[in-house]
Amino acid sequence: MTDMESADPTPWPRLLSTLESGRAQGLHSGAQVAIARQGRMHSLAVGEAAPGVPMNGGCIGPWLSSGKPLTAVALARFVEANKLDWDDPVSRWIPEFGGGGKDAITVRHLLTHTGGFRDADRTDPTLAWEDCVAAACASPLETDWIPGETAGYHANGSWFILGEILQRISGRGFNDIVQEEVIVPLRLGPGWFGIDPIQRAHLASDWVVTDRTGRSGRTPDPVLNHPVVISRCRPGSGLRTSAAFLCRFYTALLSPPAGWLLEATLRVLLQPQRVGKFDRTFMAPIDLGMAFILPTPQPNGLPMPYGYGPHAGARCFGHSGNQSSCAFADPDRNLAVAWICNGMPGEPLHQRRQQAINTALYEDLTSQSDTGAPPYG
Repeated sequence: MTDMESADPTPWPRLLSTLESGRAQGLHSGAQVAIARQGRMHSLAVGEAAPGVPMNGGCIGPWLSSGKPLTAVALARFVEANKLDWDDPVSRWIPEFGGGGKDAITVRHLLTHTGGFRDADRTDPTLAWEDCVAAACASPLETDWIPGETAGYHANGSWFILGEILQRISGRGFNDIVQEEVIVPLRLGPGWFGIDPIQRAHLASDWVVTDRTGRSGRTPDPVLNHPVVISRCRPGSGLRTSAAFLCRFYTALLSPPAGWLLEATLRVLLQPQRVGKFDRTFMAPIDLGMAFILPTPQPNGLPMPYGYGPHAGARCFGHSGNQSSCAFADPDRNLAVAWICNGMPGEPLHQRRQQAINTALYEDLTSQSDTGAPPYG
């Protein structure tokens, strides 16, 4: 079953075929896509959000690390207000963080994944916020790691520290900060970093269940579907929302509303801050802005892990979620994209799926231009 919001007549044959092919292979049972160009959003959905529940453009799914840029943008709001500096030592705001060789780590290092305490990523996901912060503070600097120089993606621990910095500066909770600094000003719609059971119950008909899939069959993911994990606020991996929400977010970064973020601040966020460094987590070179993953040439012409496809512009910026989602903007084409699949098939299968989805999307856009439909860009 395929649903296109607003009876959208725009053809997406390659994209829809790729999503349906993934369903046929058992990689996912459903997918949701939002694409914004020339002031119009195109929303697509295929398959099921959960067994017996059709996917639609408003379904709420787990975006995992695709939500990290919202935390970075919230931090940028505080930098612009002169309440924080990118190069502040973390220990200025969280004194207990500085032990174990971590005194030199700065906010910039956390956002460029050059901090060096990835052990904190292994913390039990059901733990409360304060316990996750304590675990990150207790984690020592990794052996042979130079903060700001050595690179390795940090999935969760450093993001609790960034969230805690925001809380200590403002005296507000993380969810309130992101709502007030990002979600409400940009009119993104409903989105949460942690949902309490009452909220969750109201979303039952639009709730995405994510499965572990691939060659081992299909079973609900034990972490993403755990009721305690769903309720926990996790600034590095906890965003639950729709594709339209993240598509609006990237549209706003391409053309910010007046008085929200200055061009100079956006430049720092989106332009290269970490270039040519080999990432010890991805085992590949990955270039970064302030938390935004940038297109990065790979050895031997291989596809970039969690990249935006071979047709993406060199100035793309965005972020993806573990084996499931991708959201980005392409300034050269005035294009914003967000998509999520509700099956996690393992890294090799997902990397091929991500490459195929983004390739198909761009090829459909090119075909629309060639056939007289309004060109992108």
